[in-house]
Amino acid sequence: MTQARSNLIDSGSTPYYHCVSRCVRRAYLCGEDHLTGNNFEHRRQWVVDRLRTLASIFAIEVCAYAVMSNHYHLVLHINTSEADKWNRDEILRRWTALFTGPLLIQRYLSNATLSCSELNRVDEYVAEYHSRLKSISWFMRCLNEHLAREANREDGCKGRFWEGRFKSQALLDEAALLTCMAYVDLNPIRAKLASTPEQSDYTSIQKRIEKTTEATDSRQPFMLKPFQHQEQDPNKTLPYILHDYLELVDWSGRAVRMNKKGSIAESSPPILARLEIDGDEWLKTMSRKNRFYRAAGRLKAMKAYAISTGQHWLQGLYYCGRLFQSG
Repeated sequence: MTQARSNLIDSGSTPYYHCVSRCVRRAYLCGEDHLTGNNFEHRRQWVVDRLRTLASIFAIEVCAYAVMSNHYHLVLHINTSEADKWNRDEILRRWTALFTGPLLIQRYLSNATLSCSELNRVDEYVAEYHSRLKSISWFMRCLNEHLAREANREDGCKGRFWEGRFKSQALLDEAALLTCMAYVDLNPIRAKLASTPEQSDYTSIQKRIEKTTEATDSRQPFMLKPFQHQEQDPNKTLPYILHDYLELVDWSGRAVRMNKKGSIAESSPPILARLEIDGDEWLKTMSRKNRFYRAAGRLKAMKAYAISTGQHWLQGLYYCGRLFQSG
């Protein structure tokens, strides 16, 4: 049964979420439509450009992304602590970068003299905008509505472009986050669109690899949440080392392409052992479309999430128990 988005996305349960949006029917987001011969490859850059814009405005960080032909994957992080540092002017500056806002907000920003009651109303708007700037739902709305308008304008048509509201999956611990990020970054390899991570166009893994090979600047791309060694404060980074992650994705990609499904698990990178992830099950997860649903994580985290969302059971518990070895 469909649940309210507020029940599925709760930053108190976890700040990390996997989100997917898919085009309606046979509409093409990107790539080549073999039925009509039209090529929409240029639209992939639309997604990346819009992500870069929204990441600079919202308190939502992009951990991983992959832009496919008729859908895209995102792994997002809600940066509540950063958003809580913003003052009234900063919140309004960010929100009005996307929306004009009511006349009262325009007057405030133009330094017009306002009464106490008007300032109180401004603060009410600020509280609402502050909440929206921490909302994955609003982030995805600003992404999908923009892409739909651009695509419909180019196609010369009207109507629904997306299949429905985006799908989200709570990532309840470090192991689930690692699994989902690698799954997203390996999408082009699984779809046989690329042979290696560095050849996987319009993915976060390609952008990270490009940055590491630049001699002039070793920092991670602006729009992506950095790994541990790029920042001093561990609270501002992903809980892994970049080298470990790149090694893991490369190893997984080779195994998925060769269809070995765990036969080379003994050679798996140490990060799997540290996070107590079963190597055989990892490769099975990387090569399958869906093993998890509304949430992923160790069994203890899954059960706690079920309670917090008012559910008695979550689909995917069996696979989580096999993949993530510790309870």
